[in-house]
Amino acid sequence: MGLFGEVRREFIARPDTAKGQIVYKWPDTNIRKLTQLTVEQDELAVFFRDGRVQGTITPGRVTLDSSEIPFLGRLVDFATGGNLFKTELYFVSTREFPNLPFGGMIDNVVDPETSLAVGLRVYGDYSLKCVEPQSLIVNLVGTRNIWTNDQITDWMREQLLKVLRTDVVSHIVAQRWPILGIAAHTEEIEQATLAKVQGPIATYGLQIVRLGNFTITIKEEDEEALKRYRRDIQYTKLAGGYQQYSVGQALQGVGQGAAEGAGAANPAILGIGLGLGQQVTGAGQSAPPQVRCASCGTLNPESARFCSGCGQSLAPVQARPEALSCPRCGAQNPPGARFCSRCGNAIGTPPSVSCPKCGTPSPAGARFCASCGTNLAEPASPPTAEGGS
Repeated sequence: MGLFGEVRREFIARPDTAKGQIVYKWPDTNIRKLTQLTVEQDELAVFFRDGRVQGTITPGRVTLDSSEIPFLGRLVDFATGGNLFKTELYFVSTREFPNLPFGGMIDNVVDPETSLAVGLRVYGDYSLKCVEPQSLIVNLVGTRNIWTNDQITDWMREQLLKVLRTDVVSHIVAQRWPILGIAAHTEEIEQATLAKVQGPIATYGLQIVRLGNFTITIKEEDEEALKRYRRDIQYTKLAGGYQQYSVGQALQGVGQGAAEGAGAANPAILGIGLGLGQQVTGAGQSAPPQVRCASCGTLNPESARFCSGCGQSLAPVQARPEALSCPRCGAQNPPGARFCSRCGNAIGTPPSVSCPKCGTPSPAGARFCASCGTNLAEPASPPTAEGGS
């Protein structure tokens, strides 16, 4: 067993099972002199001892000999006659590690548009790369015997969220971005976050190369509150004021209650609503007079000529002239007719009465004939026979 163990230690390379690790630590701290070390193209080999990085070997295959690699002279274990190097050996990947998820709650932010407190969340993924393995070993990994990918990426995720908690909030406050429109500024926030997060992580020899699927969201209940606020503001403008909108909302609630089985709306309540609707809309300003469309019921300004709801003319309907009745036969004739269409009597001429005695025509209603003085109100007397008996 000892012989095979000695042979195994003469060749060192990262095992295939550890290819996906950002940092892999060689399990043995005693490395034989003249051992063959293989370093892949996407990694560096870092020799660490006494809390310091002693040296780094770049990609390729080398023989560990202090005569060829000078820094190995500081790692010689003289208790073994100079046949062993006493060191911790780390393989650090220098390739990019993509699609690492991050996300979580940022903070409760005051929406500049509504002054409502809104809870913001952020989600996405990032790619990580080690650009200085020596700093990673000294400042992060060297403090622990085992450091997994999850431990490194979890720490990076916390650094991202830390920056977002301050950077996003400061942008919203400084730029006065409405929360409901925050998606329009996603790219700007993403680039600012990417630039700002490099400072805290540069100490550890790491770099966040890019962000992806960057999304800022808000709680569902907060989103509904913001939408309701915007809707109320728009309806208030259309109604002419908050008081008118409130009255409309109250009357709508009364109507809904009646429709759901509460019966007809109380006339007193409707009266109150109508009374409120007639109050002033502002300090010292009465509501402008309006006219209701006879076709669809829409209220329009008094000066409007056509309805804004249906386009119907708002001009008052002129009364139609009445038909003319013939004074002789009673037949109905069109307005403006001068003669009766049934008997030919002159409709515009007032009726006349003929004197039964002399035949002179007199106006209707005359009591005596203007020619002979005969009483037109009494029937004519029958003529008497001439001569006596």
